[in-house]
Amino acid sequence: MKKVFERTKGLSETPMRYCPGCGHGVVHRLIGEVLLELGVREKTVAVAPVGCSVFADEYFNCDDIQGPHGRGPAIATGIKRMKPECLVYSYQGDGDLASIGMAETIHAANRSENFTIIFINNAIYGMTGGQMAPTTLLGMKATTCPSGRTVEANGYPFKMCELLRTLEGVVYLERTSVHAPANVIKTKKAIKNAFTYQLEGKGFSMVEILSQCPTDWAMTPPQSIDRIVNEMIPYFPLGIYKSPNPKAKLMPIEA
Repeated sequence: MKKVFERTKGLSETPMRYCPGCGHGVVHRLIGEVLLELGVREKTVAVAPVGCSVFADEYFNCDDIQGPHGRGPAIATGIKRMKPECLVYSYQGDGDLASIGMAETIHAANRSENFTIIFINNAIYGMTGGQMAPTTLLGMKATTCPSGRTVEANGYPFKMCELLRTLEGVVYLERTSVHAPANVIKTKKAIKNAFTYQLEGKGFSMVEILSQCPTDWAMTPPQSIDRIVNEMIPYFPLGIYKSPNPKAKLMPIEA
């Protein structure tokens, strides 16, 4: 029988421990496939975060390093400066990147450090029990806002692509999702674009990926997909926010 699909060799054979319906496993597979397609797996260094994907170093079949919560961009900066021939990416969740790691993210982007951030936005703190994150939607319930997030108490959810777009050092920004097959394909293309621009030495790149979290959203996997479509995408529009490609169709700047 002809084999039409197999586990990418960009991942190890370690069974993943993510919750059913979680998007992390899908994104891991896409990254593994892209590393092989670009022929860079053996010269790649990944930075694993603190959060649900803290064990990413067990899953990616490349060199990995773990760091303190939020310090991924600082670690990636040091690795890339010392080993510029390597492809370096920092894999981060919304709490890791936009809360404790906000300063590291903004300053690395502003300096146009030549590495890539893969940013998983599931609008919640997953590993630690479902607390409100910087990207938790207005009205969305979490363990630290059981009645729902409000502007008065918590401010607005951060829109990271829109925020980083204002920095001159940023080269490539795209927001995608993994809630449907067509979007998974677009996410893989975005990851490949970001890695390619890094390999070309163009500067800082980030792919923000909207991802389901059925467990901490207290939803079934199908319900969590509905939330992506009906709640998250309207607030976090999908598209390219910055690109060195002059033909890229960029998202409009909000008035």
